[in-house]
Amino acid sequence: MNMTAVISILLSYLVGAIPFGLLLSRGSGVDIRRQGSGNIGATNVARLLGRKLGILTLILDVLKGFVPIWLAGHFIAPGPQHNLVVALCGGATVIGHMFPVYLGFRGGKGVATGLGVFLFLEPLAVLYSLLVFVTAVVLSGFVSLGSLLASFSFPLWLFLLGAPAWTLWLAAFVVLMIWIKHHENIRRLLAGTEKSWKKKNREGA
Repeated sequence: MNMTAVISILLSYLVGAIPFGLLLSRGSGVDIRRQGSGNIGATNVARLLGRKLGILTLILDVLKGFVPIWLAGHFIAPGPQHNLVVALCGGATVIGHMFPVYLGFRGGKGVATGLGVFLFLEPLAVLYSLLVFVTAVVLSGFVSLGSLLASFSFPLWLFLLGAPAWTLWLAAFVVLMIWIKHHENIRRLLAGTEKSWKKKNREGA
């Protein structure tokens, strides 16, 4: 692997590690790492600071997944290691979001950033997973459950769409990491203590 590839992977990690949710919350006086779920992602930002900042965080987290792998796909020289380097750039971006060097390696759960990565690689599979996400959240009220089911279904959509093997391996890795990062949500879902958007909406009505 040449130096260009190594630098590309490192830069992908550093871009993925940018904590947009935390940066956007700075002017509010709210430390999103200490309130709500303590997560730096869009769901916690929306819960604490409102839908607009939550949506902006989501868009930026998706873009930081999309842009590095888009650049790698277009500018890494063709060759036997091209797909490997592109896959590693995608994986590094997600790992950057989950374990950001800027925040002592304590970051988000990688769903939006992973979505950005695969939006470049296989947008149709992303669409199918988004349908799973929306359906699960509408029916259950749990964003975490929607994220878990949508990510779990993603490799299946890739397989059915005939995606190349390296894309399936990347998806399997990202999904595994997403589920590991959701371990507390899984525990709360099983215990019946997970926060629900439906409950919040009923309380605010």
